[in-house]
Amino acid sequence: MTAVANPYVPILVIGAIGFGFAVISISIAAITGPKRYNRAKAQAYECGIEPSPQAAEGGRFPIKYFLTAMLFIIFDIEIVFLYPWAVSFDKLGVFGLVEMVLFISTVFVAYAYVWRRGGLEWD
Repeated sequence: MTAVANPYVPILVIGAIGFGFAVISISIAAITGPKRYNRAKAQAYECGIEPSPQAAEGGRFPIKYFLTAMLFIIFDIEIVFLYPWAVSFDKLGVFGLVEMVLFISTVFVAYAYVWRRGGLEWD
């Protein structure tokens, strides 16, 4: 009888190694790290400027932050789709070119809409 190895064993081993590394790293940092806490270290840090006051319930963030994040995701996804297309451009032919022109045009319409609505104003 021959033993057949399960194909998922390497994945589980790498997952266990990653989990073990994370647990060991956090444990060592907790043991060896400095333990001098004060009021200045407990405050929020905002890029070297004084933290802005917030309401008692946590306050509300301006919608601009979320719009910026959504714009980043849209254009990041576009790059994720453009890279494999560029790698296999020769194999796809005219069909691939037409599909990518349609994809880029839909993203460009979204970009033009955001631009016209003032979503790229950084004041």
